[in-house]
This record gives sequence, structure tokens and C-alpha cells, in this order.
Amino acid sequence: MLCGENTDGLSASLEDYLEVIFHLEQSNRVARAKDIADQMSVQRASVTGALKALSGRGLINYSPYSFVTLTPPGREIAREVIRRHKVLKEFFVNNLQLGPEEAEANACRIEHAIDPTAIERLVRFVEFMSICPRTGTDWFDAFARFCKHGHHTSDCQACLKLCTERMESELSTGSPAD
Repeated sequence: MLCGENTDGLSASLEDYLEVIFHLEQSNRVARAKDIADQMSVQRASVTGALKALSGRGLINYSPYSFVTLTPPGREIAREVIRRHKVLKEFFVNNLQLGPEEAEANACRIEHAIDPTAIERLVRFVEFMSICPRTGTDWFDAFARFCKHGHHTSDCQACLKLCTERMESELSTGSPAD
């Protein structure tokens, strides 16, 4: 999950440090500079510089040769970065039919650059696409086949007929069609 510059003024690198510290805190209750360096595959000197920068911004509790913990604002930023990453990766895998490794790499590159409005709109788009009677899971399955085999595999007339029948059934049973 290690990956530019975001709108909060934190570099992608500093966001990555917050992510790693968050995950280390989740598993070990605290983070150590050595563990951070190991997770990120960087030199300890790089970690020290980043920790000083994050501490100076009030995002972590840090003093040399001590444990590292996130402050409440640091934890909030880390959670948001992790959320953006998760949403993007799921979108790439489930909706754009990318493989997990390709989805991971793309989510990592984009997670630091996308603004909160765009990520929220993406989440709402995915939610809408999964519940809209004109799309839904049938639509995503058809898209997956289209990605895999090309445009010659989709039978739009049969798909429209099934969609219409499903909508009529939902209307007759009183289930919401939207």
C-alpha cells in the first residue's frame, strides 16, 4: 500500500508513514522506527526524518528511541487514506475487472491525489450502480463478460428483457424498484 501530493499538504510519502503507523498500532499497540523502516523498505534515517516532520505537524507522538503513536488528528488522516485506498481498490477489482495486484498498484497511486468530493462521488456511484434496476449485479456481470471477451458476447435484448421482467416482478410484489 505504499505509494504524490494531497490537498491537505501532506506528501504521499508522509501519508504512507501514517498508514504504516496505523497498521502497526493495530497489531502491536505502538510502532517502532525499526518496524516502520522494515514495513516500508526504507532506511532508518528516512524514517527519522519523516517522524520528525509528522511530529512537527502534531500527527504523531514521537521522541528519538521511543515508541511512535498517532495523535487523534494523525489517526483521522490515516483512516481516511486507508478508506480511500480500500474504496479505490474495490472499485478497480469489482467494477473495472482489474486483477488484485493491478488494482492495488493503481489504488496506491490514486489514493493520495483524489480529493474528498471525488472519492465520495465514486462511492455513491458504485452504490447507485449496485441498486439501480437499470444496472445492478446483472449489469456488472455483463460488463465483466464484456471486459473478458469483447463486445460480441453481450446480448442486450435478452438482458433488457430480464431487467424488465425483474422490475415488473418487484412492482407487483410491492418491493421498491429503485
